[in-house]
Amino acid sequence: MTKETLTVVFIYSGEFAEGVIRNLINDPSFCKSCGLYCDSCKYNVYSHVSNILAAIQLPAPFELPAFVDDPEKYMPKKIPKVDLCVASGLHKDLLLELPHHIQKVGIEGLIVPIEDFVEIPSGLRKQLQERGMELGLETAFPKPFCSLKSAEGKPIISRFVNELKIGRPLLKISTVKRGKHEVIDSTVVRRSAPCGSTWYVAKKLIGVEPQKEILYDAVAKAHHSYPCTATMSIDPEVKEPILHIGGFIIREEVEKALTRTNDL
Repeated sequence: MTKETLTVVFIYSGEFAEGVIRNLINDPSFCKSCGLYCDSCKYNVYSHVSNILAAIQLPAPFELPAFVDDPEKYMPKKIPKVDLCVASGLHKDLLLELPHHIQKVGIEGLIVPIEDFVEIPSGLRKQLQERGMELGLETAFPKPFCSLKSAEGKPIISRFVNELKIGRPLLKISTVKRGKHEVIDSTVVRRSAPCGSTWYVAKKLIGVEPQKEILYDAVAKAHHSYPCTATMSIDPEVKEPILHIGGFIIREEVEKALTRTNDL
């Protein structure tokens, strides 16, 4: 029996979600980080167009009052019945209304990426978690989005990670001896950060010596050059900018890939 395609709706405001969507559908005009040196490393490799049934843009927070008395008024008039909703950049009151709204049409999972703690403070996240539990929704609040992993008891969100190959990066890296030095000669992206930066970092590692200081410097330069979409403001929960967390994640995954012996 053929497994049904995982279906997703994006309900959003702002550019971040648009970037994720363009990465998921592998828009050939999206990644231009290499400029004239682009060799189309990711294009024609994948496309998740068939998974995304709708992308619904709501009014931006700055277009609405600080407190929205009737958030239902601004909710989408029609949402397709999909497996999962990804919500990004929404006004806090609209975001709090969203779990009820999507549950009514049979959506089972909600991912709310946190790229900026000002948009999703810890209190709001806890309220959303509680509403999700009350409604029987799977929820995830990855901070940043590239920290998202599959999880036991969350089959829909796990399918998003595993089938669309989006979330915490996963790479395969091989090295070769060139003269007296060992260098990285091959990188394969098995799972990408939702913004698509993993492809750029992987390409920039070719020819780099896997010594810690050299490697860390190469990863950091590539990660900042893409650039990461997370905030540089210090998050009060983790005492670090969320951008730095994204940098630590890709660095850790590159190190893991260099020590991994099994084929992925």
